[in-house]
Amino acid sequence: MTESTSNLSHLTPAGEAHMVDVGDKTASTRIAVAEGYVRMSSETLQQVIAGNTPKGDVMATARIAGIMAAKKTHELIPLCHPLAITLVKVELEPQVGFPGIRVQAQVKVLGQTGVEMEALTAVSVACLTLYDMVKGIQKDLVIEGIQLLSKVGGKSGPYLSERNTKL
Repeated sequence: MTESTSNLSHLTPAGEAHMVDVGDKTASTRIAVAEGYVRMSSETLQQVIAGNTPKGDVMATARIAGIMAAKKTHELIPLCHPLAITLVKVELEPQVGFPGIRVQAQVKVLGQTGVEMEALTAVSVACLTLYDMVKGIQKDLVIEGIQLLSKVGGKSGPYLSERNTKL
């Protein structure tokens, strides 16, 4: 095992992947916020905003998909713990000058482990759903900028991204 992998909690001393035991950790409120973007043409964005797409309400479908994905993160990402999530908020904001849609997810739990993966999964699946809902109108959509913006709670303390989140 290398020095860089010796501090990874999901690796045993022998370098094998395992699920971290969080049973002895103190439960605390943990919140994570992530974002991502779906780039599209101005014409496609206007159709989405107007609700004039062949597959129906694109924004509502993507919002629900993101919420559902956050709740199923432990089924999708190996070694993630199932969590009793108390809040998943997914917001989709048209960005006319971009052009495209900004997706932001906030996930909250009172628990023993963080919800960063749940927030990132919510954003990812909401973006993929936007892609699926609009691909019949435009094939060259781009999903980009998926990142953790912030997190609070837990032993490592708060995190606030210093990256520029405005594309």
